[in-house]
Amino acid sequence: MSDLRQQFIGFSVEAEVLKFGQFTTKAGRLSPYFFNAGLFHDGATLGKLAQFYAQTLLDSGVEFDMLFGPAYKGITLASATAVALAAKGRDTSFAYNRKEAKDHGEGGTIVGAKLQGKVVIIDDVISAGTSVRESVTMIRAAGAEPAAVLIALDRMERSGKDDALSELSAVQEVAREFNIPVISIANLEDLFTYLDTHTQDARLSQHKDAVAAYRTRYGI
Repeated sequence: MSDLRQQFIGFSVEAEVLKFGQFTTKAGRLSPYFFNAGLFHDGATLGKLAQFYAQTLLDSGVEFDMLFGPAYKGITLASATAVALAAKGRDTSFAYNRKEAKDHGEGGTIVGAKLQGKVVIIDDVISAGTSVRESVTMIRAAGAEPAAVLIALDRMERSGKDDALSELSAVQEVAREFNIPVISIANLEDLFTYLDTHTQDARLSQHKDAVAAYRTRYGI
């Protein structure tokens, strides 16, 4: 898993999906790095990303029957992961939701396979956990069981505002609230390890101290 995690960080950096600089997060924090899975927007990189998702899910040992992708980014991620799983010999159905219910044709908010059995929710990151909560509600309403959440990167930082930081990260809060595992392809520790082992690359090494300081201030 360690090799896979480091490969994923390297892949994300090379694809410029994981960037370094100064970025304002949803929590209003000034972060020295930013991960945007929406930038995996061509066939080659999306296909490779799906391979990481699929292998991470298989390596986790989580039992599952199907995948669910919350709108919008999760739609592409779940469908691409289903293709990657099929290539690995695990043919798996998937579904996703619409933001607004359709009042004609098949109607409803769920598109794809019927939600049933053990369902893995696939998304890019967990910030506030809103999309996960909505997904769990839809899955349970259909009589299915949320089995896990699979994300690309766990930022491993405490949730809340600076004057009232939680002791838990958004990922930990989701795992505790719904009693399901949250699996990540990689996390902040993997990112820091990557920077630590690429000190010869000036483009990367210059950001190591800023990432370390951010981890010290907000890390769990």
